[in-house]
Amino acid sequence: MLNNVHGILMTNQPGYNLKDLSSIRSISSVPYGGRYRLVDFVLSNMVDDGITDIGVVLQQGYQSLLDHLGSGKDWDLARRRGGLRLLPPFSMVNSNSQRRIYQGKMEALIGLKDYLSEIKQEYLIVADADIVLNISLEDVFEKHIASGADVSVVCSKKFTDSPDYATYFTLKEDGSADQVLTRPEGDCYESLSIYVLSKNKMIELVDYSAARGLNSFSRQVLPLKDKLGLRVVPYLFQGYAARFPTVADYFAKSMDLLKKEVRDDLFNPAHPIRSKDRSDPAAYYGPESKVVGSMISDGCVIEGTVENSIIFRNVKIAKGAVVKNCILMKDVEVGPNASLNCVICDKSVSIGANRTLSGCETYPIVYAKGTKI
Repeated sequence: MLNNVHGILMTNQPGYNLKDLSSIRSISSVPYGGRYRLVDFVLSNMVDDGITDIGVVLQQGYQSLLDHLGSGKDWDLARRRGGLRLLPPFSMVNSNSQRRIYQGKMEALIGLKDYLSEIKQEYLIVADADIVLNISLEDVFEKHIASGADVSVVCSKKFTDSPDYATYFTLKEDGSADQVLTRPEGDCYESLSIYVLSKNKMIELVDYSAARGLNSFSRQVLPLKDKLGLRVVPYLFQGYAARFPTVADYFAKSMDLLKKEVRDDLFNPAHPIRSKDRSDPAAYYGPESKVVGSMISDGCVIEGTVENSIIFRNVKIAKGAVVKNCILMKDVEVGPNASLNCVICDKSVSIGANRTLSGCETYPIVYAKGTKI
């Protein structure tokens, strides 16, 4: 159990663009998989492995995340001491006196220096809150200690992100990182943005970054590892992992959930993914309904046809409606004889009778929360 480890989750991803899905919320609170938010995965991984003190760094569009996390009780983090701590958003002022959001982990942590100094645990696990995976952080930490690394980085050989945002590592013979790359070259690992290091080492790096105006941990600090005397060791994760820089990525990686092997990897009963608790009745299927290869959540009323789709809670699909290759979020209503293909509907979208909406897998149509069609 990771009693001597403090978790820090970063909820802002500069550059990611999920259009209407993230215009009203941070990337980490985007709904996923019928009942979850992206933040649920790494947060659950931390809790399942015994981390009881977790700070969530808030930024832009954080109200949805506040509503979802609440006091942290659904993750057993509502405690008198420690537990879940929501760290208020802040902005930086540039040379033109204009305010902007932080541009990287180091810039955010520079603003949280007092918080870091008060942490009681000896070690930190710092992770992006918008990556979907199910990983044993206890194993990552044990390998970190055994390797004698200053920084351990969870990596994958299966590339999950655009080179515009990802960082890659080549290895030395002893298993430590050799080159830190911004483009994949030859035999390399992609960082999954989960880092293990001591609190004192992080404070040293924060002070170093503040003095030199460094914003990014992965792209500005880690490439200086030799100059800083840092031994960086990648931890190879071989399971399923997904990130969501674009709408097309969100659509494709959501549809991955229709594959049994992906669901088995992500939703391991021995290492459960927790979310905000909500009690809904079982889904109702009308006598003329047809459902093929889809995920249907509780509270739905299905009277039409659903194929190869992910349907969130309390969605209503009327008689004669046909929904194929779609993602319909909570409280969406599809009217009689409507036809949908490759469509993503945010919460509470209403689609009238006889409407025909069609996108394609590489360019799905997205409708913002509350849209009426």
